[in-house]
Amino acid sequence: MAFEDEDRPRKKITHEIGQDLSLLSLEELTERIALLHSEIARLEEAAGKKRASRDAANSIFKS
Repeated sequence: MAFEDEDRPRKKITHEIGQDLSLLSLEELTERIALLHSEIARLEEAAGKKRASRDAANSIFKS
């Protein structure tokens, strides 16, 4: 039976803000922390690009 479990594709890690964490293992919590750190970095990068685009547009119209 153990071999069958290893052959199954792992469920994609997802996280819902505010969900009950009491049923998650330490490994699952660690995976979710890593997932959220990478998502924060992605959001910060997108915000930086939008900010740069807005600043460039503002500099054109203020000239």
